Amino acid sequence: MAQHFFGPRARRALAGALLAAAVVVPLAGAAQASDVPAPAPSGRPTLTNGGVAALDARYAASRADILAAARYADTAGDPTRATELRVLAQQSRDFLSFDGRDGGRTVEVLGDLAHARRIAVLVPGSDTNLDTYERFHADAAALEQAAGGDATHTAVVAWLGYATPETVSPTVLTDDRADQAAPQLVAFVRQLQQLEPDARTTLACHSYGSTVCARAASGLHVADLVLYGSPGVGSDAATVADLHTTATVWAGRSSGDWIADVPHVRVPLGFTTLGLGTDPVSPGFGARIFAAGSGTHSQYLKPGSQALRSIAAIVSGAADATADDRADATGGAS
Repeated sequence: MAQHFFGPRARRALAGALLAAAVVVPLAGAAQASDVPAPAPSGRPTLTNGGVAALDARYAASRADILAAARYADTAGDPTRATELRVLAQQSRDFLSFDGRDGGRTVEVLGDLAHARRIAVLVPGSDTNLDTYERFHADAAALEQAAGGDATHTAVVAWLGYATPETVSPTVLTDDRADQAAPQLVAFVRQLQQLEPDARTTLACHSYGSTVCARAASGLHVADLVLYGSPGVGSDAATVADLHTTATVWAGRSSGDWIADVPHVRVPLGFTTLGLGTDPVSPGFGARIFAAGSGTHSQYLKPGSQALRSIAAIVSGAADATADDRADATGGAS
C-alpha cells in the first residue's frame, strides 16, 4: 500500500531523487509532440443511441476535421504531418473525434461499434500524441484481433482523450493529468454506453493511463478495469475498495517492465504530491492478477504475447471463469 511515514529528510531526499530521474535523464529520449498549427474541431453529432446513422455522422465529421488539420499542416510547411493526417483520414479508419491541437486528441474505433456486444476502451500512458499515434493504433488493432473482432462482436476504442504527460518530465510524477483526464473519460464512457447499453465494456489502461482509469473508477459502470504496466493508482487509494467501483479490477506487470523499479509512494511537498502511490499488482491491493509474460513496458499488446492473450480474454469475459487471484503477476513467457 502507499506509504506515508517518511520523515522530512526522507521526503526531501526522495523528492530530489524522483525529480532527478524525471528531469536530469537525457531529454533526447522524450517524445514531445510537434507544435504544428491545427484548427479547432467542427461541431459533431452527439454520440447517443442513434445507431449506425449517428456513428456514420461522427465518422464523417471527424474525417473532415482530420483533413482540415492536414491542410493547416501543409500551410505551416510540415508535409510529413500532413501526409500522416491524410493516412488517418482514409475511409478504412473511423474516428469518433479528432482535435489536432496541443499534441492531439483522438478517439478511434476499430471494429463494428454499432453492433458490438463487447467493447474495450484502450487508455494510453505517457508520450502518446499525434507524433506517436500509430504505435497506439497498432496496440488497439492487436487487441481487436486477439479478442476476435467482428467474429465475436468485439470493438476496440482507442481513447486518446487527454494530454498525456511526457515520460521525462515532472508532470508524470504527479496525478494532476489524471485528475484532469478522469472526468473526460467518465463522460465519454457514459456516451458510449448510451449508444450500446447492453454491451460488456472493459477499460484497458496502460502505464499512466492506469492512473487515469483508477481516478475515474468511481464514475465508471463497466465490467472490468485492467491496469497494466502501472506506476501507481494515484490519490491515496490503498486497496481496490478505495476505488469505489463495481467493476472487476485486474492488474498485471511483465517481468521485463522497468516500471517495477518506480517507487510506489506518495510524498506531499506542500505545493504538490510526488509519486503515484499503490502498486496495483501488490498483494494488499486486492486486484485479480493476470499473467503478463516477460515483455518490456511497451510490449503488453505485442501480437502473440502472453499479456495480450490475457487482456483479450478479460475483454471477452472468458477470463472470469479461469482467473487465479494468486497468479504470479510477472509469470509466463511472452
